[in-house]
Amino acid sequence: MDIRDSTAVVTGAASGLGAATAAELVARGARVIGLDLPQVVHAAAPVDGVQYVSADVTDEEQVRAAVATAADVAPLRTVVNCAGIGTSARVVGKNGVHDLALFERVVRINLVGTFTVLALAAEVMTAQEPVDEAGQRGVIINTASVAAFEGQIGQAAYAASKGGVHSMTIAAARDLSSRGVRVMTIAPGIVDTPMLGRVSEDFRSALAESVPFPHRLARPDEYAQLAGMIVEHDYLNGETIRMDGALRMAPR
Repeated sequence: MDIRDSTAVVTGAASGLGAATAAELVARGARVIGLDLPQVVHAAAPVDGVQYVSADVTDEEQVRAAVATAADVAPLRTVVNCAGIGTSARVVGKNGVHDLALFERVVRINLVGTFTVLALAAEVMTAQEPVDEAGQRGVIINTASVAAFEGQIGQAAYAASKGGVHSMTIAAARDLSSRGVRVMTIAPGIVDTPMLGRVSEDFRSALAESVPFPHRLARPDEYAQLAGMIVEHDYLNGETIRMDGALRMAPR
């Protein structure tokens, strides 16, 4: 799919995977509407071609407004869901049972937020004219994690949320197939994002060594490159692609 002269919505666009993806889509000719929380948007380094919009992916009205903003600029052809949070808590730990409100929050942001953006963007996409003779109207790319398949100790909430994103992919792709919208998911392994900025260099090195090949952390621009390839490869649909260097996570 050619995304020149179209718009793209990227969530979590002010940093990490989202920032790299926004820049990649701009380079491919799209106008990008970048969604993120207000405090993150205000701290973001401006990128030419990216219009930042303060929005919480769990807020239906804010997402509707952001999607409408994108559609007003040009046809909305691409959505990449990068917004998410990670936590660590055992089901029963030293301080007692897992905080149930925390579990719900992780699922709400990572899974319900992803679905909210997917559904409201698809509503707009399906009302647009097709971009090609096959009837294609757009593509939506979600972000899961290798934790969806091998959740580690302390990752019950995160693994559940990302497992839901993975499982939703084929169902959403089938739901939208008659309307010309593809749905794909990327499941990254260990990516060098700001989320890892709080760990020591020794721990980072150990993480890198755990990857079979190459022995390093993935880069956000590699995620963005894969997202761009998915956009252009019209036969990719309903699948989760692992981007992990053949990593299979150990229990801890």
